[in-house]
Amino acid sequence: MGNRIVVYLMLIWGLYTSAQQNTDPISITFNDVTRVGVLEQLEDLTEYEFFYIPEWFNDELITGDYQEVSIEFLLGAIFEGGNINYFLIGDQKVVLTQNNSIYDQLPQGFFGRKEKTAITGTAVEKETSPVFYDDFISNERKRVETHRIGKENTDNIRENYTLSGFVKRMETGEPISNLAVVVKNQNRGTVTDNEGFYEIDLVAGVNMLQIKALGIENVEKRIIMYNDGTLNMELRESLQRLDEVTVTAEANKNVTDTSTGTEEIDVEASKNIPLVLGERDVLKVATSLPGISTAGEGAIGFNVRGGNADQNLILFDQAVIYNPQHFFGIFSALNPFAIGELNINKGNIPAEYGGRLSSVFDIKTKNGNTEEFAGEASIGPVTGNLLLEVPVVKEKSSLLVGGRGAYANWILRSLDDESLNNSEASFYDVMASYRHQFNEKNSLKATAYYSRDDFSISSDSLYIYSNRLVSLAWNRQFSEKTTGNLTLTNSEYGFNIEFDSDSDDDFDLGYAIMETTAKLNMNYLYSQKFRLNYGLEGKLYNVSPGSIEPLGDGSIVEPLDIDEERALESAVFLSGNYDVTDKLSIDAGIRYSFYAALGEASQRVFAEGNPRNEGTVIDTLNFDRNAVIETYGGPEFRFGARYLLTPDFSVKASYNNMIQYIHRLTNNTTVSPIDTWKLSDLNISPQRGRQFSLGFYKNFDRNTYELSLEGYYKRSNDILDFKTGAQLLLNENIATEVVQGKGKSYGIEFLVRKNSGKLNGWLGYTYSRSFIQFDSPFSEERINNGDFFPSNFDRPHDLSLVANYKLTKRFSLSTNFVYQTGRPVTVPVGNFNFNDAEFSLFSDRNSFRIPDFYRLDIGLNIEGNHKIKKFAHSFWTISVYNVLGRNNPFSVFFVTDDGQVQAVKSSIFTIPVPAITYNFRF
Repeated sequence: MGNRIVVYLMLIWGLYTSAQQNTDPISITFNDVTRVGVLEQLEDLTEYEFFYIPEWFNDELITGDYQEVSIEFLLGAIFEGGNINYFLIGDQKVVLTQNNSIYDQLPQGFFGRKEKTAITGTAVEKETSPVFYDDFISNERKRVETHRIGKENTDNIRENYTLSGFVKRMETGEPISNLAVVVKNQNRGTVTDNEGFYEIDLVAGVNMLQIKALGIENVEKRIIMYNDGTLNMELRESLQRLDEVTVTAEANKNVTDTSTGTEEIDVEASKNIPLVLGERDVLKVATSLPGISTAGEGAIGFNVRGGNADQNLILFDQAVIYNPQHFFGIFSALNPFAIGELNINKGNIPAEYGGRLSSVFDIKTKNGNTEEFAGEASIGPVTGNLLLEVPVVKEKSSLLVGGRGAYANWILRSLDDESLNNSEASFYDVMASYRHQFNEKNSLKATAYYSRDDFSISSDSLYIYSNRLVSLAWNRQFSEKTTGNLTLTNSEYGFNIEFDSDSDDDFDLGYAIMETTAKLNMNYLYSQKFRLNYGLEGKLYNVSPGSIEPLGDGSIVEPLDIDEERALESAVFLSGNYDVTDKLSIDAGIRYSFYAALGEASQRVFAEGNPRNEGTVIDTLNFDRNAVIETYGGPEFRFGARYLLTPDFSVKASYNNMIQYIHRLTNNTTVSPIDTWKLSDLNISPQRGRQFSLGFYKNFDRNTYELSLEGYYKRSNDILDFKTGAQLLLNENIATEVVQGKGKSYGIEFLVRKNSGKLNGWLGYTYSRSFIQFDSPFSEERINNGDFFPSNFDRPHDLSLVANYKLTKRFSLSTNFVYQTGRPVTVPVGNFNFNDAEFSLFSDRNSFRIPDFYRLDIGLNIEGNHKIKKFAHSFWTISVYNVLGRNNPFSVFFVTDDGQVQAVKSSIFTIPVPAITYNFRF
């Protein structure tokens, strides 16, 4: 306190005394010395005397060599980047201050000027005079932690300054996303991003910040802004037991956000939804939301807003995963315990994403515990799951490692059916994710994943299919306004079919597709009203279209290896979000993509004006390795706008156009794991699509209820389908077996959701239609006379009800009801004789429908007690899938019996399927 009084007396004396300052140059050299040590050296070398409080300085060591410089230059260099200012009094006295500056004259109009108060932001008449702020803070106010940001610069006085920083959990060290940072009594705030970074503009002077998030203790901080600066925070988890927790941060994001058709899956809440055999599955939960469906039970892939299953970009830590499902679509191939968040874009897709027409599934793994060892496990009827969180460097890095496996083989072999004794139906997946926080501005995340399925039921064929991916992401905060990340990924999907029978045609067939991607994604916060996202991306495809080899010495199968396909896809993108007014916000962007099919390859040339078949080939072109075969590309525009009719009611509109350079080849009515992928080339053009959407969004009762109604219309060109009787697998001349046509789809999506209370859940309904058209002057390339007809996944009515009722704090009852219109099929409508043989005459493609689908599931969820010192916290799920025993047909096929054609339907589950799953977390 004595030092402070001396400083204040010297300051008062200096403000009213004028003297010529010493201008003698100074020479000094120091190496690994604290700033206090430098000041002491200066006092020994010169006549200068410094007044300061030692506690203002940390123990950081600095090095410097200055020759013949002024005192002002030297002090400016020593204190650069810190919060210390200086003021020279007379010849040899220097007063240091923390954050604020000392003025040697009053600003013009100082007395009686109008100021904006930091609390209300309104203009008031206020007579000001110099004060020492610390001495006038009351004891009551000192109970709130105070932070002084930046140091005052008398040459750059502004009304607002920028505060940025990084927020993490004190217990685990992992970033806290979606944390609300709100200025008390002001209409301004922000939310931390996925890496825990935030940025907010604050008025000069005092600001009261309130920091809130679910599961985090609410914190209030006093921020005194002298200049732009950084404040990093460590927050404690909230351990208070609450009867009910309501999320207020971003609670009205569905109304205020600019994007249309965006869905966020609550990963933790998904454990309460009863699914087949008690398996937790966030992707299955996604299909209960409007606009997202599948072709049926046991079908692989998703159909989003009338799009084909190959039109969805599914990312796992930014790496593409081609088949995210096990066991022909019954189970998810992703460990649910490892997933941190799942965001789905099916309307206004951001410009940073491309290469697919319908949607983006952005799946991110959670960050592991950096403080202590933790884990989660489950045991179910046919699967087991384990995830471990291992701290590597305390508060800096952790390893997330998990594995799942099915043990269905022993069940099949124990059944009283000899035909199933040699059957196989198993799968497993493993993953590992390592995250390291180097410092406040740099972090690195690496993820590796592998899954495998083996499937053989009463057959001589063994199907094996697998996914593999790795991803490496570097995240950096370059400045207070600029953040970015660089991502490198590699993904591969492949399958094998091993046929081993008593015949002489045993074989081993294989297929694989691999892609390698590099992506730079940057974000720039120009102001609270204007934000930019920009970057570039490059992707290399390698496709092995198929190979077959004889299996065993006695096989007569001829070896065949289809030439590899290669292509390079690249893009640059730029988008901006601008809050035009408090009510109107616009999001506009452009992505320019470029595609080049590469050699080594041979490409056939067909006679112009003729159908593509073996008889119209006029030439074959050969391309050397890396030679460009054909190029495609163009601009992809993204636009979205939101207008707030009231604070909790908005209208949104969007437009997208997309280009897709890769196609899935299938001649099954539903997608299967042995479908192949084809790159665009000289004869197959990329798919192109555009979508318009318009929606209304309303929240009720303090965001307890959400209501949305959204409509869309889509058109697409050059979508791929097969000719009747086409052979797609192991075909060197695919161009002669496929046709390209048009698609259109439209629909209305309705969703009402209750977010809190004893009863919560949602009701979703979609009315949609999906049509395709293949028209040509040549009959062999024309389907259904060239008219539009329903696609395989056209389901006009789709209704889902998901509800969870809390009986007590530990017991809850859940239900899941699904109704869908039966999908289209092609059926025989008559017979005819030709050369003394009888053949079936089929209807136009997809002109009939299988029976409607509906299913009811129920579940009882039992949570263990929540004692803090308990080793493991348990969670039981007792569920019944298809409780009504509905025999929902998966597909319909036709057989001839005694000269009569009869329809036979196949189903996946025809009876109620009970399950008990035990989950525990430690």
